[in-house]
Amino acid sequence: MDVDMLLGAYVLGLVPGLLVASALSDRHGRRRVMLFGVASSAAGSVILAVGDLWGFPALFVGRLLSGLAVGIAMAVGSAWITELSKPPFDDASPGTGARRASIWLTVGFGLGPLFAGLLAAFAPQPLVLTYVLHATLCLPALWALQPRAVETHGAAVARTMVDRLRVPAAGHRRFVRVVVPMAPWIFGSAGIAYAIVPALVADQLGSWALLYTAGLTVLTLLCGVLVQPIARRLDDRSSARAVVISMVLMTMGVFAAVATAITRSPVAALLVAMLLGCAYGIAIVSGLLEIQRIADPDELAGISGVYYSLAYVGFLVPAVLAGLAHFFSYPAMLTALGLLATVCAICCAFGWSKHLQPTTSEPPANDLMSR
Repeated sequence: MDVDMLLGAYVLGLVPGLLVASALSDRHGRRRVMLFGVASSAAGSVILAVGDLWGFPALFVGRLLSGLAVGIAMAVGSAWITELSKPPFDDASPGTGARRASIWLTVGFGLGPLFAGLLAAFAPQPLVLTYVLHATLCLPALWALQPRAVETHGAAVARTMVDRLRVPAAGHRRFVRVVVPMAPWIFGSAGIAYAIVPALVADQLGSWALLYTAGLTVLTLLCGVLVQPIARRLDDRSSARAVVISMVLMTMGVFAAVATAITRSPVAALLVAMLLGCAYGIAIVSGLLEIQRIADPDELAGISGVYYSLAYVGFLVPAVLAGLAHFFSYPAMLTALGLLATVCAICCAFGWSKHLQPTTSEPPANDLMSR
């Protein structure tokens, strides 16, 4: 029960971080909201480090602040990096912002489990030292976000908070028919690779299970980083090619996980991690590029928040399968998941070249639903 409540605290912080912080950054600028996000991350880690002394309420607050920080970093940070990768701040090629945002997000997701696993295995007081180290690493980021940091979002037109929370681009048919079926699989693939698969082979690893899990996490996300330059080249303004390829790899990875569940082979688990890592890397980049083409500049942070909210649904997959494990075997559940991934891939393929953003220089229509 306590574990479920702490997961709920993380999500409770994550949702406003993804959605409300996006609207606030449109009004007050990216830098100020990101500064608050990094401060929340540091405070959350400090509270978690001393959580055993203060009890469960402290752990709940620490997880809440950590979720809030992650949401702000993903939604506001991605929009900020994208804006910094365009003129007048940078003359980088189109799509560079999406690749930079996804690479650094993935690097963070990979290095965190790696060092946490090493500290848990070899360091004294790992439940304290891990959080203290993270809080310490936040200090240089706080220094970098002082007024010297470049602000990309100027003074906004006065609008109510309710108006700012509306994201018309989320109703765009391209978003609904191509991005939405793919988005939950972004972190769903990660959840399968480093939460479900290691548990399937844990009885073969003995005392190495923890380090193996950390290594599998790193392998998954390393593949996700290395494939992203390829993902950028796969992207095509006239089709959903990159999205569909990511979903095909996703389906292959899930069915490879079925084989792993049957054989309990640690070697097969490595193949699953690589397949799902590549699928993750292509999916996250292609999705960011799709939403950047859909959204107007003032909606970029908002649509990024919606996009990552959908992606985070995928992290619920391990918990759902764990709950259903009382009634079904993992090979059966993963097979059903593979069939669902196939259906989603087909849905994305049906939207291959539909509802695309006009490639002319004419201004877009005001009604997003008509595109």
